[in-house]
Amino acid sequence: MQYTIPDIAAIIGARWQQQAESATISHLLIDSRKLLFPQSTAFFALKTESRNGHQFIGRLYQQGVRCFVVSEEMDPKSFPGASLLLVENTLIALQTLAAAHRKKFSYPVIGITGSNGKTIVKEWLNQLLEEDHNIVRSPRSYNSQIGVPLSVWQMESLHSLGIFEAGISRTGEMLALQNIIQPTIGILTNIGAAHNEGFSSLRQKLEEKWKLFHSAGVIIYKRDHGLTDEYVKEIRRDDCLYFSWSFEGDATMRVSRTGADDNGVDCAIRYGDQTFALKIPFTDEASIENALTCTACLLYMGLPADLITKRIAQLHSVGMRLEMKEGINHCSVINDSYSADLSSLIIALDFLAQQKQHLTKTVILSDIPETGMPEEELYQRVAMLLQHHGVKRLFAIGPRISAHKAVFEAAALDIHSYPETASFIAHAPEIHFRDETILIKGARRFSFEDISALLEMQVHQTVLEINLNAMLQNLKQYQQLLQPSTRLMAMVKAFSYGSGSYEIASLLQFHGVDYLAVAYTDEGVALRKAGVDMPIMVMNASPSAFDALVEFNLEPVLYSLQLYKRFAAYIRQQAITRYPVHLEMETGMNRLGFAEADRAELENLLVQPWFKIQSVFSHLAASEDPQHDGFTRRQVELFEAATKRIAAVLDHSFLRHIENTAAIFRHPQWQMDMVRLGIGLYGVDPSASSAMRLEEVSTLRTTIAQIKELAPGETVGYGRRGVAETQTRIATVRIGYADGYPRVLGNGRGSMLVGNQLAPVIGSICMDMTMIDITGIDGIEEGDEVIVFGKGLPVAELAAAAGTIPYEIMTGVSQRVKRIYYLD
Repeated sequence: MQYTIPDIAAIIGARWQQQAESATISHLLIDSRKLLFPQSTAFFALKTESRNGHQFIGRLYQQGVRCFVVSEEMDPKSFPGASLLLVENTLIALQTLAAAHRKKFSYPVIGITGSNGKTIVKEWLNQLLEEDHNIVRSPRSYNSQIGVPLSVWQMESLHSLGIFEAGISRTGEMLALQNIIQPTIGILTNIGAAHNEGFSSLRQKLEEKWKLFHSAGVIIYKRDHGLTDEYVKEIRRDDCLYFSWSFEGDATMRVSRTGADDNGVDCAIRYGDQTFALKIPFTDEASIENALTCTACLLYMGLPADLITKRIAQLHSVGMRLEMKEGINHCSVINDSYSADLSSLIIALDFLAQQKQHLTKTVILSDIPETGMPEEELYQRVAMLLQHHGVKRLFAIGPRISAHKAVFEAAALDIHSYPETASFIAHAPEIHFRDETILIKGARRFSFEDISALLEMQVHQTVLEINLNAMLQNLKQYQQLLQPSTRLMAMVKAFSYGSGSYEIASLLQFHGVDYLAVAYTDEGVALRKAGVDMPIMVMNASPSAFDALVEFNLEPVLYSLQLYKRFAAYIRQQAITRYPVHLEMETGMNRLGFAEADRAELENLLVQPWFKIQSVFSHLAASEDPQHDGFTRRQVELFEAATKRIAAVLDHSFLRHIENTAAIFRHPQWQMDMVRLGIGLYGVDPSASSAMRLEEVSTLRTTIAQIKELAPGETVGYGRRGVAETQTRIATVRIGYADGYPRVLGNGRGSMLVGNQLAPVIGSICMDMTMIDITGIDGIEEGDEVIVFGKGLPVAELAAAAGTIPYEIMTGVSQRVKRIYYLD
């Protein structure tokens, strides 16, 4: 559907700050980096704790956008021909517009909420019902105050069913989402402890989530949770059907487990006067409950039992995240092979666009299932999306997408088409994949997992997973602590604390960090070669690297008179003036920096036109420790005195920065012009403050190679240092000191997480293997996963056991351990 700008103004109650020629609007935008259709886009300038959307209006205007919804007075003369709609709150305006849009449609809408399982239930219902309906649904986990209105805005008359999820983190949020989704069918997945921070009790959380079902005609939920059962009795409405399911008590749908094997769980379902068998192709409890919730929904919607049995048996795991892995021939592979639709394609292409390590971007794409849109228009939009995101080569798999080959050729794409997946795989040896980023995106019936297996590098079973969502969440946590004028420098030295270099730098560049800092010139050169073009400060530049500094536009830190003079001589020889550099002052760390005795001579040198001083900074020695706050205060005083003297002799301004990760939280009064964020990005709070809700970014995983039973007195490992005191069961896991697991953690000092239980290390740690004691941990088999550090076993705990700090553990993970980057 399309709206005129006056239509939108009337719906959201905007005041015209400037009214230009009316246009039709079909796209809503909140992120300036994701502009696709400028002439038909309305930009909502949202204000968040870390970003103010109004600062991007100028850029979008230059790119052709002419409709802006704002909450700050703008200068109309700066935007001739643009419509400026002034509202009190742009987020509320966005939600109001989406709610009005929702009211135009009368087909069923399923609204899903709960503590866990919302996205899985949504995606499984899509799998189960896509043959019967043209479905519009939330992309991935777009379930927030912003994500829900953008999801509902996708509703069109060509659809016959909507499926949307709603997530909240505090009281007062659900009513807004209810007003937007207005579900006719409500589903509660469960109520648990996840995301409890914003609620005083589980009861309060349940009450808030239940508000989504205010006008629903049916509510589907699992009984047997005393709190839910009690609440339903209290608030039961006569105009609502309460469709419950249960393993135990009386319910609309009764479930009995009749058997289980490695392929799943057998159940008997009783619904009314029907009884039928169901094979759920999963064995974990969460998947079983999610599948039964879907079964209840299908029964309510009138699907026959034999069809439900058939479709539930065909359910497959949902890829809940975009993963980037190392591929063959120096490629990077992004695997998103579980679905193909326009919404998820845009998200996957955005992730592809963030990756700068390869110039060439390739997409392997299947037919897109029925959308209700004319095929010619559908694939024209796909071609435009690929072109906009810098894709050079397309492998089109399927008869429908192949039939529109000319559309992609017209968009200057190098297209190769195949009728089915088997044909592509048969021709794969003839295809030259090298030094490129490859996105694999296919509808589930095309079995693109076979393609991903073909293109992904077979890796050592020990991997370091980096959760990019968690990193962005941590970044936002710190951005919320900054003054509006304070810039942020991200420390990506030492291979980004072990997490990877260009992958992390590309993400930070994409999300608007102001500066990057590396330790050595070669790290900066690698980032430049990978396509990172933002300012990069090099903290330890040496004379041997002066050529590379200049060639790759890197900004060195000058910390001594000798280094200053040598780089000045080099710059003069190259006939360069005002080269960007940074000055480091010594204030008490006693590591690097201009000492007090050097500063008079430094000030004499600064009047020469050789350099442009980008920033002056110093290091705090103990900002995380309250007992050293007096020393920290003295460091700041010395630094401020030094910067005043430098400012007095320079003819230009510069940035001042002294705060590191711990100081950002503990000493907000000294943020100055910029702060340097390091280990906090990766989920480690050096100030050990419970107020910072950081998420662990890295998870080091390995697997069990072999399990053995030892009799009392038998020994384990080199030097026979591990001794079985009683009957003992041990597992040998695929990680050793060559992978970065410290030898000091041997002989019981370290532990690993197996089956959600801690298993202590037994014996000495070997180069490639470590033995752990799994006695008493049931159900463990060879090949099972082991967590070395990550969720459930924080890296800080591992570091404490090793008598060191998280920095050393994280940076010590060997380069032979493959990194996997993913976006939930």
